[in-house]
Amino acid sequence: MPALDSSALIVERDGAVATLVNNDAPRNRMSLDFMDRLEEVVGELSEDRSVRAIVIRGAGEEHFSVGMDLKQLPEGAKRKGSIEAVFDQRLRVLAAIESLPKPVIATLYGYCLGGGLELPLACHFRLAAADGAKIGLPEMDLGSVPAWGGTARLTRCVGRDHALDLILRAKKISGPEALRIGLVHEVWPNSELQKRAQDLAQELAAMPALAVAGVLRCVVGAAERSLTEGLAEERRAVMATMGTADQREGMQAFLEKRRPRFNQE
Repeated sequence: MPALDSSALIVERDGAVATLVNNDAPRNRMSLDFMDRLEEVVGELSEDRSVRAIVIRGAGEEHFSVGMDLKQLPEGAKRKGSIEAVFDQRLRVLAAIESLPKPVIATLYGYCLGGGLELPLACHFRLAAADGAKIGLPEMDLGSVPAWGGTARLTRCVGRDHALDLILRAKKISGPEALRIGLVHEVWPNSELQKRAQDLAQELAAMPALAVAGVLRCVVGAAERSLTEGLAEERRAVMATMGTADQREGMQAFLEKRRPRFNQE
């Protein structure tokens, strides 16, 4: 897979799948430069119709990410104008990832701490390593609180009780434990994790892009809507697919008892 960028963030392409690599091995800190580049890339991928699924991982095989480089906070405040502006950008980028019209997969292995968990929480799929993962929001040990939406997204993901247990006790849990409480979707042997993420991304990229975008819009925003509003959003998503080439192909493939071939336009 050719690299399209060689700085803080590497972008790799394999057909309709883009892989974003935090290029700061072994700890893969989420530096100021990384976040600036990530914000640019997410905006570009949102508009790139040739990309239909995204994988996010860290460089190397040791850690997904230890989160923000805390030593950069003074520099970040100087660059952005305030500490709040630094956090605002990170919240903005994670919200943009969560609202992308194409599925995003994160692979969790080694340290996935602080922002190294908050970023995956904004992704649509999370796959974890079977061994060695340390997943958590340890800000309590720093006398602080998760600052990139971790409290809200973790609670929505695993429920209040598990969220309180993880955050207030600054716990670091394994991949299998994360699967047990619903924090990740799948656990794989470490040697197979990245391949599984790519296989899943290719599977999702083969789905009808307009329908995928509609489902993501309906499901990701469901918690903020009433049932009536949710049903209305679902109806809009359904009607947007009616008469499209992919919808016709899906119906024809069903009648012919074969697998559909989507995204041929």
